[in-house]
Amino acid sequence: MKFFIDTANLDQIKEAHDMGILDGVTTNPSLMAKEGIKGQEAVMQHYIDICNIVDGDISAEVISTDFDGIVEEGKKLAALHSNIVVKVPMIKEGVKAIKWFTDNGIKTNCTLVFSAGQAILAAKAGAKYVSPFLGRIDDSGWDGVQLIEQIAHIYNIQGFKTEILAASIRNSNHIVRCAEAGADVCTCPLEPIMGLLKHPLTDIGLAKFLEDAKKTQ
Repeated sequence: MKFFIDTANLDQIKEAHDMGILDGVTTNPSLMAKEGIKGQEAVMQHYIDICNIVDGDISAEVISTDFDGIVEEGKKLAALHSNIVVKVPMIKEGVKAIKWFTDNGIKTNCTLVFSAGQAILAAKAGAKYVSPFLGRIDDSGWDGVQLIEQIAHIYNIQGFKTEILAASIRNSNHIVRCAEAGADVCTCPLEPIMGLLKHPLTDIGLAKFLEDAKKTQ
């Protein structure tokens, strides 16, 4: 399973990259605004800056909701760098645009997916990634990881090549469960990734090793 970081913060991207486990980045307008990135020129340059740090797929989200607008935005984003993946919402015009992008050699990530039916449409249109938002599904009282399992089962039966990118991950346990469920990628903030390092027995064991090491000096 690939690890993407869901942020526009360059320092956090560098930290994850320096660990040697980062495969890509996902971003959106909300994350850009959080970092104070304003204006089209600044946003576009920020995408380039991210691509210069990470040699992997970088999802850049469109804000248009009509076919022509999505296509025009997507073409500009894809022209920034070969690693850019155009992030398109799961709406009728979005599916139509994903098919156009697929036919024209532009990679896409279908976002805001909350059902297996939506995931099927994204795969049929040729999306490289489909992004089920499991954390938001959990918030509604359902189990988001079960959706990951269902999509993985359907894609396996049908031979779809679209990769399942588990999004809206809230904690380290989500990452582990998504790996078990068959997700191809997980994307999350840096904190859940760093949380995978932690276990109290590791801390206890390391403390004992260091204490014993002093006795050999």
